Amino acid sequence: MSKILITSALPYVNGVPHLGHLVGCLLPSDVYARYMRMMGHEVLYVCGTDEHGTPSEVGAAKEGMDVADYCLKYHNRHKEAYDAFNLSFDYFGRTSSEQNREITYHIFEQLDKNGLIEEESIKQIFSIDDNRFLPDRYVTGTCPHCGYDKARGDQCENCTKVLDPTELINPRSTISGSTNLEVRETKHLFLNLPKLEKQLAEWVKSKEPFWPDVAYSIAQKWLKEGLRPRCITRDLKWGFPVPKKGFEDKVFYVWFDAPIGYLGITKQWADEKPGERNWKDWWLDAKDVYYVQFMGKDNVPFHSISFPATLLGTGENWTKVDYLKGMSYLTFEGGKFSKSEQRGVFAEDAVKEFPADYWRYWLISNAPEASDSSFTFDLFAGVVNKDLNGVLGNFVSRVMKMTASKIGAEVPAGGEMTEVEEKLIADLQEKADNYCKYMEGLEFKKAMNELRAIWVDGNNYISVTEPWTVIKTDLARAAAILRVCLNLIRIYALLSAPVMPETSAKILAKFGLNAADMPVLKGFNAAKEIEALQPGHKFEVGDALFERIAPEKTEELKAKYGSDKK
Repeated sequence: MSKILITSALPYVNGVPHLGHLVGCLLPSDVYARYMRMMGHEVLYVCGTDEHGTPSEVGAAKEGMDVADYCLKYHNRHKEAYDAFNLSFDYFGRTSSEQNREITYHIFEQLDKNGLIEEESIKQIFSIDDNRFLPDRYVTGTCPHCGYDKARGDQCENCTKVLDPTELINPRSTISGSTNLEVRETKHLFLNLPKLEKQLAEWVKSKEPFWPDVAYSIAQKWLKEGLRPRCITRDLKWGFPVPKKGFEDKVFYVWFDAPIGYLGITKQWADEKPGERNWKDWWLDAKDVYYVQFMGKDNVPFHSISFPATLLGTGENWTKVDYLKGMSYLTFEGGKFSKSEQRGVFAEDAVKEFPADYWRYWLISNAPEASDSSFTFDLFAGVVNKDLNGVLGNFVSRVMKMTASKIGAEVPAGGEMTEVEEKLIADLQEKADNYCKYMEGLEFKKAMNELRAIWVDGNNYISVTEPWTVIKTDLARAAAILRVCLNLIRIYALLSAPVMPETSAKILAKFGLNAADMPVLKGFNAAKEIEALQPGHKFEVGDALFERIAPEKTEELKAKYGSDKK
């Protein structure tokens, strides 16, 4: 693979992201993008705000704003939050862009030409008190299949069955809570998924050896239940107007144009440098492109069924996902994140409390990959204090301070490696190979276990060799030990960079280096890298990398962010 295309699920523009959003798709995609760049691949990593649909209209009305201005306001807040977390998007765009409109219209016209668009009069929930048709997700009620009382009109989160809002028992408006609802007839356009079912099933089957179980099983579940025509238009004002006679007063459903937004955002990126970039090199008749998607598991059906079906139905050779990374959920102190209840840590607040790398490391180390994960401030403080401050930070500090005070602020000369160093190098090579294997396979928790083990090995090495004692009788041997330790620090900066880019940069700066000075990670050679810093290379001790989180601070954060509200 030479070109890696990476997309993170598009966060909805309404509101601001919390830690659950970050670990659900945004942060893992960034770590993977950074890692693949370090492996020497050409990477295009795009994301953006999902801006159409009822939530934008409702949110704008609540704030007394024009919808377009409202979307721009929150797009900018999202961008600021992600910049603060050092998410390395090649482009962060918007689904409301003219580029997305152009591509959405093209895809729709191809589907229509191929006989896959149908007109149908349907019965839809109308809220009398809200004076509007309610989109599927804005109708809540009891699931007729499992009895879950907070099922949405398009899908039950509990049993994952696809629903029609008219199937719900005791339905109510999510906007106002009103039960003053009635069913009215309205005409809409549908994508005929049943016509594509055989082709889609064959495509999904081809992904079985590659997709993780959570993604593949969800896709198969939908196929086994049988596909139904999917409505792709809505009775709204905000969105792309439907370019078809008789439907000019309707807009495309957000779930139709939002995934196409990946293509539209790529075109936004390309249009910034016309002649240098071509969005079709990544999306249409593209060669040597490996496409990886990141999302929460609730978005898997739309990306494994609806979006691929849309692309397949055009009859054109669009790039479709090769690997779909579906993440489970992150809970907050045993409950759910809630902005309305002021419960949970939101991205723009998190970086005011601690540097981004504290959060990045904890979230990736505890990523909800196979099952849900729970965030608590006690767990967070424990990991920061033990792993970052106690293992990595302590090693860097004690090695540099000892070398500077006993020998001088430069890599010392003298001494030879022994069997102890040979064992260290062999272990380092094995663990680094495992780390790369897991990062390549998007098994982030396993990768973090290997990274931490590498840090621990450095601490064990210095404890066994005791350079503070050896230096009293054998300066050359002490110099060899400390030279190995200083090179380990540089290696830690290299391997930690995808997860903790700021920390990596701080470590490298101590040696007068930056990321451009580091080798491509592919083909990592421990024996070579352990001698990369030659005798005489100067360093500065500088400030400590991390600070301990005191128990008082932990209790303060619990009270501040609502951990007592379940």
